Amino acid sequence: MPAKEILDEAQTLHDVGDRLNVLADKNPPVEEALNLISGKVRDSANLLKVVVAVKMGIPAEPNSEVN
Repeated sequence: MPAKEILDEAQTLHDVGDRLNVLADKNPPVEEALNLISGKVRDSANLLKVVVAVKMGIPAEPNSEVN
C-alpha cells in the first residue's frame, strides 16, 4: 500500500532528524546548523504524515508525532 510506504519513509526521516540532533550535541562547531537541519527534517516527516492523512484518508499511527 503506497500510504504505508510513505509513512515508513516519514518515520525514517524522523529518525534521521533524531540522529542529526545527537550528532549536534557531540559537535559544537556545527551544533547550531545540525540542530536547524534536524528540526527541518523532522518537520518534513510530520508534513508527509499530514499529507497522507489528508489526501489519502489514512491517519498516522496514534503514537506518531504530528504537531
